[in-house]
Amino acid sequence: MVMDSDGVHLRRLNSDCVAKNSLPEETNQDGYMRSAACLHGRCENATHEEIRCGLINVEDFHQKQQSIERSGSDTAEKIHEYALPSIGSGIRGNGCTPDFSDGICNELGGTSVSVNCDLPSFEGSNAPSAHSHLKRHKDGSFQDLINLYNEQDYLEDDDDNDSDWDPFSASLVNKKWFCINCTMANFDDVLHCDVCGEQRDTNILTDGIFSTQGATEVPIILKPVDVLEERPASEDITLVGFDEGMLLHLEVEKKPHPHPERPDRLRAIVANLKTAGIFPGKCFPLPAREITREELGMVHTSEHVEAVESTSFSLSSYFTPDTFANEHSARAARLAAGLCSDLASTIMSGKAKNGFALVRPPGHHAGVHLAMGFCLHNNAAVAALAAQAAGANRVLIVDWDVHHGNGTQEIFEANPSVLYISLHRHEGGRFYPGTGAADEVGSLGAEGYSVNVPWKCGGVGDNDYIFAFQHIVLPIAKQFSPDLTIISAGFDAARGDPLGCCDVTPAGFAQMAHMLNGLSERRLLVVLEGGYNLRSISSSSMAVIKVLLGEHPGCEMDSVVPSKAGLKTILEVMEIQLKFWPTLEASYMRLRSQWEVSCLQNKGHFLWYSRKAGEEKTVHCGRADMVEMGTQEGHV
Repeated sequence: MVMDSDGVHLRRLNSDCVAKNSLPEETNQDGYMRSAACLHGRCENATHEEIRCGLINVEDFHQKQQSIERSGSDTAEKIHEYALPSIGSGIRGNGCTPDFSDGICNELGGTSVSVNCDLPSFEGSNAPSAHSHLKRHKDGSFQDLINLYNEQDYLEDDDDNDSDWDPFSASLVNKKWFCINCTMANFDDVLHCDVCGEQRDTNILTDGIFSTQGATEVPIILKPVDVLEERPASEDITLVGFDEGMLLHLEVEKKPHPHPERPDRLRAIVANLKTAGIFPGKCFPLPAREITREELGMVHTSEHVEAVESTSFSLSSYFTPDTFANEHSARAARLAAGLCSDLASTIMSGKAKNGFALVRPPGHHAGVHLAMGFCLHNNAAVAALAAQAAGANRVLIVDWDVHHGNGTQEIFEANPSVLYISLHRHEGGRFYPGTGAADEVGSLGAEGYSVNVPWKCGGVGDNDYIFAFQHIVLPIAKQFSPDLTIISAGFDAARGDPLGCCDVTPAGFAQMAHMLNGLSERRLLVVLEGGYNLRSISSSSMAVIKVLLGEHPGCEMDSVVPSKAGLKTILEVMEIQLKFWPTLEASYMRLRSQWEVSCLQNKGHFLWYSRKAGEEKTVHCGRADMVEMGTQEGHV
């Protein structure tokens, strides 16, 4: 097992797409079928229209299947997973198949609720062949994790002849255990997770990233105390918002694979901070409060709020196939939003310098009308409006979650007092949720106040993120001059995350937090979003909190060199945004000139001159790159 200095396993997932073998389906009157694949799924073989609409013609679907069968392809590749868009705020209780009875495209704000307190189990069927477990998912899908588990769980195809079955040989069946760190399934005789390298008997839930081996147990949860008791001067206070009530939000139904958005995410972070003496110790807890319906009504429709509240009356319900709720979820969501609201207002009042909201369920996919993508209420949006109620004129939200915060963008897309900047995997709309293209800039007088940096591929690391911060995020943020900065801090872009498949390190997150800490007179609120590898989110959260406490990340900033794909994305975004933010123009012209001249003069190699004297680095490029960016040979 190999770990870096921050305790993050260096073992990473392959990013190949895993196709789903068998899908619950329904056919509408037009001969189209909807797949119950999870919202994070994207099939690279589907057209953009199929992905966005969630539809594929049944006849075409079976023709594709038969064609693959005739070619003798592996069973796992016979049926591909098609994306499912959000479908109103409708809820279907129990079972994996969503309720599509309301038609193909429900009106936004629909609140039909179907719940059932019986809890049937769901078991995968027709599992793919054993060797197909070598494939890994590409598009950050929870369903991909289920598919991968089904692939791992299947050993050999059983025929109908069971005459040689021996009941006494049942003990020979390979058992599985699920990794606490990344949730992946492993054979019973394996001591380390095949995906992330975590030990089977890890103590990560009690000792954080400092754990080695031992039985796991639920840690002792700290009860908040009044922040006003025995505290230093307000300018030295870093608040942490946490409440154990948020641990009660979990998926009740039995599924083939544990849901990645699980209570252990918070348990691991809190255990890590406790072991390091940071919380409690250097940080101060903020008493929890449930947000009111009136406050939520500033962000969401009353129908949305009522839909979330209605889940309190059922053991299990679903907004989408991967967005669950149980009888405690509504209160957990109110606690999360209430903590974010109070942290923002406390920071704006000057009673604390900054804060970190250790909250769940996450929020940045929750829009005006919809709960989706594991998110119920939009915590960052609630915090932004609370800050404005406390006196902030302008609020900056920087979202570095690997998925685009479509909900946050929707809420503020026509509001020029809130600047939303998101850096995320996009891949031409094939990565969940499919939104967040560079040309989505805002509307209705707020053009330029939505800034999207859509990465073209997975594997994006520290250099691309920091380079984008240097040339896009910070210049625009400084011109905007916010009174409060909020980070939607998803750590699923971290190295080792099973959904994000990117390569940002704790040091990279710390550096980005440090760069943003210089804005807004150091009024900074960090709100936890995604992140599903417990070691990654624990080490990354601690690195960011250390920045809030005043530690310098100690990274060298003068020699940051972007990747080819990263630099192309950054230039494309700058070209779009410079019409709204003139401060980008000088930097854009310099970068583009370097790109063009180097591509022409160095035969496909972009010669990058760093700020350090005498240091040169290269980024590979070619003529096709210049043509794509509108450059012709001989015209520099």
